[in-house]
Amino acid sequence: MAQREAILKLLRDDDPETVALVREQLVLRGAPAREGLRDLLSEGDAVVSRHVGAILGRIDANEAQRELAALCRNFPDADGLAALEKAAFLLARCLEPGIDAASARRQLDAWGAQLARRVPETLPEGEKVRRVGDFFGQELGLHGDTEHYYEVGNSLLPKVIATRRGIPLSLSLVYLFTGARAGLAIEGVSFPGHFLVRLGDSLLDPFKGGRFLSDCNAAAILARQNLPIMPEYFRSAASRMIFHRMLANLLYLYRCEDGKVADLLEGWMHDLKGG
Repeated sequence: MAQREAILKLLRDDDPETVALVREQLVLRGAPAREGLRDLLSEGDAVVSRHVGAILGRIDANEAQRELAALCRNFPDADGLAALEKAAFLLARCLEPGIDAASARRQLDAWGAQLARRVPETLPEGEKVRRVGDFFGQELGLHGDTEHYYEVGNSLLPKVIATRRGIPLSLSLVYLFTGARAGLAIEGVSFPGHFLVRLGDSLLDPFKGGRFLSDCNAAAILARQNLPIMPEYFRSAASRMIFHRMLANLLYLYRCEDGKVADLLEGWMHDLKGG
């Protein structure tokens, strides 16, 4: 009890340096401090709750960093989609301490159940493709964020699930993970400059609300980059490669803004490629 009261007093201190030092010490205690910190939230003190929330977020972020580093060093080739989903959520917890990954997972579960009802297995492939595109683009309203394309949140899966906006790769992840829950074999396609998904023989563009991508549409995307049509551009992307591309996108954003985070991203990319 005395220790609890001492921590409360220090967190309420008017000296920012004192509060910062206390917060740092509590973060260093790690998981063992979590239960006691959560108990402090019962005080109903807005200042204390703010500090405790930040401390708990940093403890979680530190744990996520360790888990993600281990996953990148031993990224499985089998069951890669499950590893990709785990990596995407760990990454969000690393980069935005306190982010609500659990709620995002529950939302994917709910969407997966809905999609399974919309797209029964007995449907012809063409109708499946149409319904999948309509479900994500119209019913859920998932679209590309053209106004704030380069914001970090557009690459963090829980943020994309919450806002229903993102970049091609992050939106594609929603298709992959929701599709897996619905029993649909939706694959990622690491198209140059514009990640896509495929169901059967059909390409869909998550950034454009799940629209069907014809051969002419695909050729136009390549032409804007002065690239020819090459078979390798249309191959299914392995989960390891997808996550590497995700890290590379974020490294582009952080390289000039936050050297510490950029170093973390580069380390994970190095481990993912096997050194």
